[in-house]
This record gives sequence, structure tokens and C-alpha cells, in this order.
Amino acid sequence: MRPGVLSRYLIRLHAGPFLFALSTLTGLIFLNAIAQRMDGLMGKGLPWTVIAEFMVLSLPHTIALSLPMAVLVAVLYAFSELTASHEITAIAAGGISPSRILLPLVAMGAVYTGVMLYFNDAVLPESNHRLKNLMVDIGRKSPTFQLREQVVNEIRTEDGLNRYFLTADRIDPATNTLETVTIFDGNESLHQRTTYARTGVMQFNENRTDLYLTLYDGVVNEVQGDRYGGFQRLYFEKQIIPLRGVGDQLERQAGGTERSDREMGFSMLREKVVEKEGDLSQLQEESRTESLETVRMALGIGVKSDSTAAGDRLARLARGEVPRVGGAGPASLLGRDGLTQNIVVSSRTRASRATSMKQSMNRYRVEIHKKLAIAFACLIFTLMGPPLALRFPRGGVGMVIGASTLIFFVYYMGLNWGEDLADKGSADPIVSMWIPNAVFLATGLLLARAMGSSGSTVRGGAEWPGRITGAWERLAGLFRRSEPVSP
Repeated sequence: MRPGVLSRYLIRLHAGPFLFALSTLTGLIFLNAIAQRMDGLMGKGLPWTVIAEFMVLSLPHTIALSLPMAVLVAVLYAFSELTASHEITAIAAGGISPSRILLPLVAMGAVYTGVMLYFNDAVLPESNHRLKNLMVDIGRKSPTFQLREQVVNEIRTEDGLNRYFLTADRIDPATNTLETVTIFDGNESLHQRTTYARTGVMQFNENRTDLYLTLYDGVVNEVQGDRYGGFQRLYFEKQIIPLRGVGDQLERQAGGTERSDREMGFSMLREKVVEKEGDLSQLQEESRTESLETVRMALGIGVKSDSTAAGDRLARLARGEVPRVGGAGPASLLGRDGLTQNIVVSSRTRASRATSMKQSMNRYRVEIHKKLAIAFACLIFTLMGPPLALRFPRGGVGMVIGASTLIFFVYYMGLNWGEDLADKGSADPIVSMWIPNAVFLATGLLLARAMGSSGSTVRGGAEWPGRITGAWERLAGLFRRSEPVSP
């Protein structure tokens, strides 16, 4: 068989399982993600276009997880089928080394890696940003989100013509209760009503489009403009005020929110890293300068005329705000309590700022290497799949599911563990984020190297269950020989 024909055959054999695994895994992860966020969408009267936009924007994050997984599943399944049908044996009998079979799959893995690099750089950050903005806008749709304590809240109805103005000393979003409520209804020019209540409860209808305010222990003052001096006061123990169509319009914010690290591509992340490095260097330079000026004043040398802002501040303290101890000569830091306290507070503030800058810089660096590591995982998985399938030729679908699940679990647990270490500053992001890839790459290379030996071919894999059975039989024989002989 010619190498070109073999390569095309292997690629076609791999394409079908890959598309099936990608669609299946994406569907499962997508349904789980939708189910987790559905509570924030249901019952708000959202149009179907908003629901469709939410689903479309949730899809890229799902694909970023499912695509590397689908690569491994497809490779394992394709080579498991080749091994079970003895095609690998036929290829080896034709003089083609088993390791040669890896070349077209490695090329496919490189293609998947390139696709993932572009996807993680351009598609995924933008979809995450738009999805977050959409969820923020949907959250604003609920009137309880807009109402604030001790300010005048304007509430509009669905037609935009009726307006109410509400104030409350306290609003509890968890129980939807209000205290010391005032509602001004000025929609009718002839009858202007102002309602005062001690407490109130907000409640929505089933579609969450209409708001019902149930007020307790209050009074309604009505100014009647159709007659001179017209005024009416009504006391009540309980009154329900319906507000139709409140918050039924979904307002989309033009500017959106600020991007987080998961909403940035490689260029934006690198810019943030450079920016934080510059801020950290400037802060460290200020710290060194202020420390030097502090030592100068402590020794009574004085402050340079061209000192920085930090030195000028210390110089002003030394000149008049804090007196010297013992007249002329070197100043004692312990004796100048004001200056000492100011230096300690300033040092702690700079240390806290430096820690915050390092954490932010680590988060951006972690996101860079995380995107790169997940993309290159596609190449590593294509290297690991064929040797595993050859070692367990009789595993079938069970072997594919079991091995894939174990590898995914170990890989993503290692990735999350490395991310936590890097975010806390306990490890360098380059090391922590690439450890899972390095471990699996070394494992794949060892398995691929063993493919060329005769002991790792189909025959060796077929003997694996027999070896386990023989080991159990030998172990049972040892126990039988060790039993005492009855008289």
C-alpha cells in the first residue's frame, strides 16, 4: 500500500468518529451549561431572539472544551476498529512500520492545534465578552435590580406613558420587602396621589412582567385639581398597587462592561502583562527612592533638591511637621513617631499594591498559557491515541470511553491545579500550566516508541487479559499451598 493512499485512508477513517464525538460531547456539555443558567432566563418574558443569542454565544465556550476531547475519542475509536479487524496486522505485513501510521494523524493534530489557537484568540474571547454583557442586560430587566435604597427610583410602564416615583429607606432583594415606602403618582394632572406606607412587599406575576406592590399601614394623600382646595386623605391597613409591564423592555447597553482575562485574545493579554510590569517597576522604583530618602533623613544628611515626590513628602515632614529629637545632628527614626508611622503605612500600602499587581499579572499570564496549552493538547492526544488502542485491541467502545474519561479527568484536574497555583503566585504560570501537557507528551512519546517493537503490537495487547488471569491463578495457588493440612 502506498503511503499517500494509507494517509488518506486513515484521515477518512478518523473524520467520521471525530465529527460524531465532537457533536455528542458538545451537545452534552452545552445542555449542562444551559441548564445551569436557565434559571436566570426563565420567567422574564424574553423574546426568542434573545434566547437564541444566548445559546449561540454559549456555544464557543463549549467547543473549546469538547474539541480536544473529541480528538482523543476519535483516534482511540478509529485505531481500536483497525486493530479489531486486523488491519494493523495487514499493514505491518506489507512492510509499513506501525509508527509510520502516526504521521498523518500527527498532521491532523497540528491542524486541530492551529484551529484551536485561532479559536481561543479571536472567537472565544469575543463570545465570552458578548455573553457577559447579555447576562448583565438581562439582569437589569428585573425591577428589583434597578430599585435602590434612599433614592428616588423612576418606574416606567410598558407603554412608556405612566411613570411612578418610589423611595424606600430599606430594600431587601432576597425577600422583596421594603420599609418606609413613598410612591408618587403624578400621571393624572387633576388627581396627584402620594402614598406612604410603613412596609411593603414586591411580587411579580408568572411571566414576571407585572409588578404588584402590597403596602401595609399607610396613608394616601390626593390633591384634587378639579376643585379649589380639593384634598383627600385615606388611611389603609393593606393596599395593592399594580404596575403593568414594568421592566418588560430589555435595554442593551452600548458600551458594555470591562473585559476580564477570559474575554481577551493573545495581543490584549500581552498588553496587559506589559502594562502591569511597567506599573510594578514604577512602584518598586518609588519604594527604593523613598527608602533611600528615609535613610538620609535618619542620618541627618538631608534630602536632595531633585528628589522625587516620595522624598519631597518625607522632606516636608522632616522640616516642620515632625520635630527633631535632640536638636542638631542625626535624627532618630524611633524618636520621630509621626515620620515612622507614615513610613510604615506607606510601606504596607506599596506592598499591598505590589501584591495586587503581581496577582493581576499572573492571571493574564495564566490565561495566555492556558489557551496555548489546551490548543497543543490536540496534538498530544493524537500522539497518545494509537498506541493505547494497539495495546488494548479487544477493549472496544468500553476501552474508548474509559480511557478517554480517565485522561480528560487527569488532564483538566492538572490544568485547574496549575491555574490555582499560578493565580496564588506559588508557581510560575509557564511551569504550572504546561505540566499536564509535558506529562502526557512524555507518555505519548514512550507509547509511540514502543509501537515499533513486536511486543507492543496487536499480539501483545491481546495477551494482556491472559497475563492478568495467569497472575490471579498463580496468586490463588500460593494461598492453597499455604493452607494447613488437616490430620
